[in-house]
Amino acid sequence: MNAVPVPHLVTGVRRETADTVSLTLAPAGAERLPPFAPGQFAMVYAFGVGEIPVSVSRIGQGTLVHTVRSVGAVSAALCALRPGAQAGLRGPFGTGWELEQAAGQDVVVVTGGIGLAPLRPLVLAAARGRTAYGRLSLLVGARAPEDLLYGGELRVWTDPHGPVDCHVTVDRPSPGWRGHVGVVTTLLHTARFTPENTTAFVCGPEVMIRATARDLVDRGVRADRVRVSLERTMRCATGTCGHCQLGGVLMCRDGPVIGWNRAEPLLAVREL
Repeated sequence: MNAVPVPHLVTGVRRETADTVSLTLAPAGAERLPPFAPGQFAMVYAFGVGEIPVSVSRIGQGTLVHTVRSVGAVSAALCALRPGAQAGLRGPFGTGWELEQAAGQDVVVVTGGIGLAPLRPLVLAAARGRTAYGRLSLLVGARAPEDLLYGGELRVWTDPHGPVDCHVTVDRPSPGWRGHVGVVTTLLHTARFTPENTTAFVCGPEVMIRATARDLVDRGVRADRVRVSLERTMRCATGTCGHCQLGGVLMCRDGPVIGWNRAEPLLAVREL
């Protein structure tokens, strides 16, 4: 695995929300990174500032998109980049969603906040290969309407005649909001799936992951078929700092995507 960041050119910048930006990155020279899979992440380097782990939010032909929320010095520097600037990438790191293992099954995708970013490549892949799966449900939660990511794609996904059965909710409605209000778990009753033949994919704040995964298991989905991402524990991606260690598991090596059957006991220790 590359230890030195590979320079990438910023070829596109899209502001998603007031504090979140999607950067389209293409190799600046001849060196290329290995192919990424949905759910994997890169260490994204802001030259002269530092690097942070960021999951890939779209995989293009020769390009990668990373959606970054400005919450610290490095992420703020990345969000300030403009087309023509450069960032460094190392990766890919971690496990992927492994959508192919859900072939022939119903697929339920549940996201909270920026958790939609790591799941976006999976949703796009499932929509493209629609006939390979049963029913495809996407449940999206955000703090407020202005915090929703990928507005154009959400309009396509929420089209009742489209390939995705998508429902959106917010915690705090703005004036004029006519959609659902409440945490994303309140949308689970809208998802159409056969529990014993379902694979679910969940990403968002840890409290939301816990509540969603437990609800899905209570409804009859097998715990090992509830795939969750614990990417928020990432730090160095090399297994040396121990920041992402839960029990005996290093998430940057064995995760961040794992089954709820493995994640639940690891997270339960932190609840004690």
